[in-house]
Amino acid sequence: MISKINSGAILGLDAAKVEVEVDINPGLAAITVVGLPDVAVQESRERVKSAIKNSGFKFPHSRITINLAPADIKKEGPCYDLPIAVGVIAASGQVKLDTEKCVFAGELALNGDVRHISGVLPITIFAASGGFKKLFIPKINTKEASMVSGVEIIPVENFKQVIDYLSGKIKIAPYKSKGFSFQRSAKTDYDMAYIKGQEHAKRALEIAASGAHNVIMVGPPGSGKTLLARSMPSIMPPLTEKEAIEVTKIYSISGVLNAANPFIFERPFRSPHHSSSAIALVGGGQFPKPGEISLAHRGILFLDELPEFPRHVLENLRQPLEDGIVTIARAQGSLTFPAKFSLIASMNPCPCGFFGDPHHECRCSFSQINKYQKKISGPLLDRIDLFIEVPAVKFERLTANDDEESSEKARERVVAAREIQNKRFSASRASSNSEMSPEMIKKFCRMEEKAEDLLHHALSQFHLSARAYHRLIKISQTIADLAGSEKIKIEHLAEALQYRAKN
Repeated sequence: MISKINSGAILGLDAAKVEVEVDINPGLAAITVVGLPDVAVQESRERVKSAIKNSGFKFPHSRITINLAPADIKKEGPCYDLPIAVGVIAASGQVKLDTEKCVFAGELALNGDVRHISGVLPITIFAASGGFKKLFIPKINTKEASMVSGVEIIPVENFKQVIDYLSGKIKIAPYKSKGFSFQRSAKTDYDMAYIKGQEHAKRALEIAASGAHNVIMVGPPGSGKTLLARSMPSIMPPLTEKEAIEVTKIYSISGVLNAANPFIFERPFRSPHHSSSAIALVGGGQFPKPGEISLAHRGILFLDELPEFPRHVLENLRQPLEDGIVTIARAQGSLTFPAKFSLIASMNPCPCGFFGDPHHECRCSFSQINKYQKKISGPLLDRIDLFIEVPAVKFERLTANDDEESSEKARERVVAAREIQNKRFSASRASSNSEMSPEMIKKFCRMEEKAEDLLHHALSQFHLSARAYHRLIKISQTIADLAGSEKIKIEHLAEALQYRAKN
């Protein structure tokens, strides 16, 4: 007898339908799993066998063939335990089960308990869009799945409960979401009010937050670069509902969601160590998983001590910074993950950190300084929008009792600028000024005549590349949005020029 049970396989950020076919035939007792399973799926044979026995059912001593169709898609992880076990019970004829229009996903413990799995959100979206009526998942995952409507979520704690429900012996109430709010938390560990001085850097970060631009900060040790970067999330606008689901999907398949509170409404802030590998940064592996740049999607990727990262690792950032996606190609195929993040980087001007500091003597030779600065390639620097010098703060400024502006006030201006951009790009795929294409720049960015004259002069004076030219206009447009201006004025362009790299 053959049974067919529906489940889902994670492909990138989405899930695809998988039919778990179980065939039981007379013969020497053996279990064969086919359909490109990984080691975790192969090991499900032992978990399923023990779970069925310890749940009070009989495991058939026959030749069992389990096919995970379609066979050309790699299957990984323990989420197939539950559909395989249900398929074995259905194929053996022990209990008559109604599994039509149902999707199953869950890991089984040896005693039959259903354990937490990763990737529930994409599977839920697939079940809802695929016309399925019920989704059986571990009870601990139900809160995460409740972000999606259109399918009944049946929370299960153990395998016996699943079989009893399908056979009509018991009833399980579908999980009802208590609702959630997309309001950001009022508490933050870092605030711009805690940073003395550095008004120029704060202004640049406000512009970066308003238009999702990339920033690099250069200054001596202890000048506040790291504190500035860690305070930037406090001025970022809240995630929209669509963005929140995008980010939560990435964290769901990565297995890093908090089961108690799986909703991600705050913009991510990722700060990988400089010893991170290229795979850790951009993603990869035998079964490609998102890296730090995808975990920072719609948020901030902070690279502290940028020149300490290996150059070949940093070069992997070129395509994501330009396209907002990263494509990972393997022999079995390629997967694309979103990577629309704001890069915030910091570095010292030289190995000792005091080159150009009027109060400390630099101990580095010219060749050492040149070698240190050349660790960052020109093409990567060309993708940076704002270059900020962060000098050391004077003692008098540090001890002054002046009140600094709070992050909340800066955030109000950022949110207002983003609202202007949301209206501007309502009919396009872009969500911020940094995502504008050359065609969109020509369509949306209107410039006063004096500003155009300054732009032409700057192009010939600074020998800007085509990419730098477009980025300059994008920054100017963001500054204009902050000022509430419909056109880019000469003062907006002049301020944008201040943030270009000094050659």
